Amino acid sequence: MKRLIYAVGALTLAFTATTPARADFAVVKFEAGYCRIWWDSADNPFGAGWSKIAIGLPDYRAAWLALDTAIAQGICR
Repeated sequence: MKRLIYAVGALTLAFTATTPARADFAVVKFEAGYCRIWWDSADNPFGAGWSKIAIGLPDYRAAWLALDTAIAQGICR
């Protein structure tokens, strides 16, 4: 019985370790008109009065470019 529990624990650990980390970014516009880069696009800011401008950006550089573009187009301050 101990071997079975050990084997199940080892398999669980192995499957967890092989799952890739997901770190995507989003650009969030708040009610006041300013925008921020949000680290996890699946997570939402607290409260109301915000909207996501860009979602699922693969890295910080792409998020920064999307933020610069939104500022240049007048979407964000």
